[in-house]
Amino acid sequence: MKEHRIRHACRLALATALLPFAVGTSAQSAMHWKGTVSRAAQPTHATTSGLPNPLDADTRLADGFDVQRFEAVANQLVANGRIPGLAMAIVKDGRILSARGYGVTDARNPQPVDAHTVFRLASLSKSFAGTVTGMLVNDGVLRWDSHLTDYVPAFRLSAPNAAQQVTVADVLSHRVGLTHNAFDRDIEANADYHSLTMKLASAPMKCAPGDCYAYQNVAFSLIGDVVFATTGQFFGETVARRIFKPLGMHDASYGLEGIQASARWARPHVRGGGGWVPLTPKPTYYRVAPAAGVNASISDMAQWLLAQTGHRPDVLPAPLLATLHSPLVDTPSEIRGAAWRRTRLSAAGYALGWRSYTYSGHQVVFHGGAVQGYRGAMALLPGKDLGVVLLWNSESALPSGLLPTILDSALGLTDGTWLDDDIDIAAPSETLYATEPAKTPAGVDSSAATASPF
Repeated sequence: MKEHRIRHACRLALATALLPFAVGTSAQSAMHWKGTVSRAAQPTHATTSGLPNPLDADTRLADGFDVQRFEAVANQLVANGRIPGLAMAIVKDGRILSARGYGVTDARNPQPVDAHTVFRLASLSKSFAGTVTGMLVNDGVLRWDSHLTDYVPAFRLSAPNAAQQVTVADVLSHRVGLTHNAFDRDIEANADYHSLTMKLASAPMKCAPGDCYAYQNVAFSLIGDVVFATTGQFFGETVARRIFKPLGMHDASYGLEGIQASARWARPHVRGGGGWVPLTPKPTYYRVAPAAGVNASISDMAQWLLAQTGHRPDVLPAPLLATLHSPLVDTPSEIRGAAWRRTRLSAAGYALGWRSYTYSGHQVVFHGGAVQGYRGAMALLPGKDLGVVLLWNSESALPSGLLPTILDSALGLTDGTWLDDDIDIAAPSETLYATEPAKTPAGVDSSAATASPF
């Protein structure tokens, strides 16, 4: 216990010392941020109303936090075909507590989901885009306040001189000035990326660049053009070289070809004919790769959580993480919606490829994602040095309540029920495993499965 307190005190002192310098070098130069967040010289200091210090006084989890219980709930979620497959990872204090698969990859040709089964990440991909851009800023070859038109000269918006005002940080925090989800319907209609970016020139504007938030996929993906102009490498190649390979994310890839080339991958499913129908993945959102192009296994995502919680400083230094996770614009609509959001969230903002929430007084760094047949959610609880990610291969919302259930347990919150009534979170985990149907695989953890070649 004494050793734990000393270790925590050292971590707290280090974070406190580094935070003011998160963007203080020439690479992460000071900027003036626009929007509903108070204007601050450095993005690490920009705070959404009520956002607490991300470091709690004590990083220990509340009594009763039981990883086996959450694994048992995951088994319940896939039991009897409620959903086809699911994968979950939980990391704490730089250790992987769980990284397992549950259920099957394909309802018609069932193979067990394991730690190296690849899922489509959808908008969880945005965290990779923000992070690789931050790495280039750290390198000194790019600035957060660099103008998009310096790298994409053909970029245009409908308002006079608006395009010239858009910065790299505006793109990554959805502050381009367009109305929300501009041209997403065209993505669904199979339009190519170049045509979509050209259409931005005639799209209606919601506000001046930097002045408001509106979620984007097409405009967000312009960051890929910036990365290409800066590095001379295609965006996916840069992410693979700078993130996937050094972090040991050996199953990760970009694009439809990437997932189909995987040794093991989970097919997307939709409801039909009284059950789950597997499909071929749509290529549409893969065309906006920075916004929605990553494929990864739960083993990969456990490594991603470790890096994002500060345990791979050789790849992602603490000052960069502080910048990436600090909100730049308020997103109050995020407080509405699911019951756990209405109950737990008192403030919400968007950072650089990540969302930032105030969750019952604690900072939670979050992102969710969904495309046809796949859904996922991930969250970091910086004050507790905890990370959680869930991936599943169906359109069901059933697993969504497991993530806030885990966060509640970590914080000792007992006044919320976010899972369906017939999911027994309180039952002894031994009982839950005992009642699991034999046809539902228990899952394979990261230490037992073999990674596919990079």
